[in-house]
Amino acid sequence: MDAEPVLAAGCVLWRRSPADGELQICLVHRPKYDDWSHPKGKLKSGEDTLAAALREVEEETGHRCAPGPRLTTLRYVANDRPKQVSYWAAEETGGTFVANREVDRVLWLAPAAARGRLTQARDRGLVDELVSVLRRV
Repeated sequence: MDAEPVLAAGCVLWRRSPADGELQICLVHRPKYDDWSHPKGKLKSGEDTLAAALREVEEETGHRCAPGPRLTTLRYVANDRPKQVSYWAAEETGGTFVANREVDRVLWLAPAAARGRLTQARDRGLVDELVSVLRRV
């Protein structure tokens, strides 16, 4: 497969629960695919990877965020093309979700629940990576 990879970026968006201070991770539901994933999307021409990740989080979740450490870059095949998605840990800093064409629901879940809800197994390791990174901060 010699095709150039589709470049995308996203964040594992997190916050402390307003109720009990426990870690929560935001997942998005995309009706087009009927899946649950981390917010992410394709880079625009000439766009910086981190800028794309932050833009996609705000477009898909309505929330702004402060980027933290870079996480794993996932590489896989989607629609017969290689895809490369760069991820960052990002703390939610405000905003409100409004359903849109791309994302009709968001959930804030504890890490174990987020792992169980994610549709793609490849996305689950990012939850573990985030938890590990936050332990070191």
